[in-house]
Amino acid sequence: MTTTAEGRRTIQYAIDPGVVSLRGLSPQRLRFELEYALERGSTANSVLFEAGDGCPAVLVHPPGAAYRDVFLPALDEALGGKIQPLRVVVGHVNPNRVALLHALAETGHALTLVTSNAGAKLLKELWNQRKPGAPGQASAEPSIPEIPPLEVIRHEDTLTLAGDRELTLLPSPTPRWPGGLLAFETSLGLLMSDKFFSAHLCTSDWAEANRSSTEEERRHFYDCLMAPMASQVEALVDRLEELDIRTIAPGHGPAIEGSWRSLFSDYRRWGERHQKASLKVTLLFASAYGNTAAIADALAQGVNRTGVRVNSLNCEFTPADDLIAAIHEADAVLIGSPTLGGHAPTPIVSALGTLLSEGDRSKPVGVFGSFGWSGEAVDLLETKLRDGGFSFGFDPIRIKFSPDATKLKELEETGTRFARQLVQSQRRAQRRSAGGLSESRSDPAILALGRVLGSLCVLTTRKGELSGAMVASWVSQASFSPPGITVAVAKDRAVEALLHKGDCFALNVLADGRETEVMKQFLQPFDPGADRFAGLTLEESPSEQPLLPQALAWLEGSVKQRMECGDHWLIYAEVSHGGIFDAAGTTAVHQRRSGANY
Repeated sequence: MTTTAEGRRTIQYAIDPGVVSLRGLSPQRLRFELEYALERGSTANSVLFEAGDGCPAVLVHPPGAAYRDVFLPALDEALGGKIQPLRVVVGHVNPNRVALLHALAETGHALTLVTSNAGAKLLKELWNQRKPGAPGQASAEPSIPEIPPLEVIRHEDTLTLAGDRELTLLPSPTPRWPGGLLAFETSLGLLMSDKFFSAHLCTSDWAEANRSSTEEERRHFYDCLMAPMASQVEALVDRLEELDIRTIAPGHGPAIEGSWRSLFSDYRRWGERHQKASLKVTLLFASAYGNTAAIADALAQGVNRTGVRVNSLNCEFTPADDLIAAIHEADAVLIGSPTLGGHAPTPIVSALGTLLSEGDRSKPVGVFGSFGWSGEAVDLLETKLRDGGFSFGFDPIRIKFSPDATKLKELEETGTRFARQLVQSQRRAQRRSAGGLSESRSDPAILALGRVLGSLCVLTTRKGELSGAMVASWVSQASFSPPGITVAVAKDRAVEALLHKGDCFALNVLADGRETEVMKQFLQPFDPGADRFAGLTLEESPSEQPLLPQALAWLEGSVKQRMECGDHWLIYAEVSHGGIFDAAGTTAVHQRRSGANY
């Protein structure tokens, strides 16, 4: 077995005679994209149906180039070391996947790439494409093999496999993966779902133990990548429920055997909030190398935190009528583009023209994009929209190549602030129409709820280069043994992203009479990416969490559970350390008139 310096390797599972799963394991975070932010490693799952009965071998959903050095030897072993015809079902197309296909094409196997109609278009565009080098600099990349023959699946179709098996192929286009193609083997009831139902989690177990064991990872994956296209995802789930599924083998994470119906229900439930949202942001983008898509994902994640719905559209594959309808329905529009050869791609230029002609100037816009050596595409978007009379919700975002973890957090916070402005504008309009009265604030139950008191605290956390803080008053002791606490964290808080299972934080309990200055620091509006601790003198807990010496006492905890509670997450943490700064002081308490707000 080959193992890389990063600890990556590929293991095999015999699913059934003639059917082998090849799972690439990566214990470390692969990329900076938000989907990997839990930092629990990942897997890349492929399935090989061996040759026989005059049928060639079929490889479903090969991994990306990061697994090349461990995947190709494992595939060679699974094929018995024989050079032979090989059909490769390409579940989605991106530069990382194409780089692996380049290496596979050089192994000598007679490849046929099985792909959707949109996937074939992307393969042709990306196959001979090289990442841009510095102006005038020759590329150092090796020569590119000739593209293999393409077998295009335009509608649902079936491939005949060895052993009287059949493989149903289902095109599954979405804005994020327009070339999506799922595969279902009927005799095993095995759905190879590629990106859908995935979880970034490094595990050698074939299947999850139960739904709760991977729920947080699958929910995080959904929120990062699926939520901006919730309507398309729900339509796909409806179609998949018609299949006689017994096992789902997603592209990342363990298989789902006994609880796939529960997972389908989760996907519907997670998407329901987005579908019912009263405010909508239309997000238009194109992405040559995935960098602009990563920016779009981070902005969308930030917007989604506020309960505002994101409607994500890939301009290259969106019909003109759908684009016009999305712009008309939107309360705001974000548009992003890479810069290719000093220009914006043609689909973005066309979408920009549609926005200029159909967009409402009273609704805010935002522009973003990635670039290699110049950023003309973002300049074009900004200039045309400003000249067209549009107002901007944030300064144009220009990122060279791909965003790192710190930049992704800043982008997420930018999306949250942008959406909060929309929500606040809507509330002001609603108050004006209601004559300034709020029914909920006069509800006796809401007034009574406000009499529930909480201690005033500041929650602080640091995770690598990232840090965060917030004032917390919905805090309670939750258990004696082990000692535990709960903290309610609003979904739109930036710090929420740093409070997943296994993450550490400190709770600084404020002292009565000395809480005002500390609260001013953390209640002020922060710019996206700003250091919440600037100008403060800090101490550290044993796990290097920030402590405020002005506090009365402190606790350090590790998150063990998260429970979704309406517009908040309830975080349960086991306390590992703590201390008293002021033994003579008393705890500051938050008095409220109403339970309708903090």
